[in-house]
Amino acid sequence: MTVEGRCGPLRKMHTRLESPVSYQLPLGDQLVSLNEHLGKVITLEFTGQINCLHCGRKTRKSYNQGFCYPCFTRLPQCDSCIVKPEKCHYHEGTCRDPSWGERHCFQPHVVYLANSSGIKVGITRGEQVPTRWMDQGAIQALPILEVDTRLHSGLIEQIIAAHVSDKTNWRTMLKGEVAPLDLPRERDRLLELCALQLDALRDQYGEQAIRQLDADVIDIEYPVLEYPTKIATHNFDKQPLVSGVLQGIKGQYLILDTGVINIRKFAAYHVQLSL
Repeated sequence: MTVEGRCGPLRKMHTRLESPVSYQLPLGDQLVSLNEHLGKVITLEFTGQINCLHCGRKTRKSYNQGFCYPCFTRLPQCDSCIVKPEKCHYHEGTCRDPSWGERHCFQPHVVYLANSSGIKVGITRGEQVPTRWMDQGAIQALPILEVDTRLHSGLIEQIIAAHVSDKTNWRTMLKGEVAPLDLPRERDRLLELCALQLDALRDQYGEQAIRQLDADVIDIEYPVLEYPTKIATHNFDKQPLVSGVLQGIKGQYLILDTGVINIRKFAAYHVQLSL
């Protein structure tokens, strides 16, 4: 039976760090709690409508997880330097929106190690801790450095990524086969390997531009009844009706007995939810 009013554009799921992580699915201006529906059948049906998350115009195709093409080519949050912050071009006077850049990129950022499909290095704004780790499906995370700008965090990530991955293998993450790691030991090893390059950045930007953190490891548990042994994916563009028993939620994925679906990928898609 369709739950009355449960229809609207998707956005990435809201998370709260509990044991296990608490998930809510945004549908328009509504939030639907999902943890209580584990073990039950849920159905998501794409209505065929997509509205840009920024301007609201109808679009036949979603770009960068929820934007129309004009916004994708114009908005600062869709610029290539968001994915590769070491290529920040604010200082060249070519930022798409300098005021947006000042609000989002000239803020404290954290460089961290996480264990989502094995060890990886990543960066996030300080205010996105620990949300970023839950969105990636990490079972452990450890902040290691703090910097004042996104550019600095990107430069450091690039240095450390020469020794460990900076990406999550989402298939491995969803199979739940990730073993715990000694992240403090990995932190010490990597900081020693990268010491000369990090000191060079401090010489360039100032001693206090890169600050080492003395943080504890964050352990994260997800609401999963059963992990899939083989990964099959649902795609609203190919099949608008997705249904199955909700076996788990991890990262931004719903794990159904019929396959998995990345909710974040389909942000801005209008969906009817049945529970």
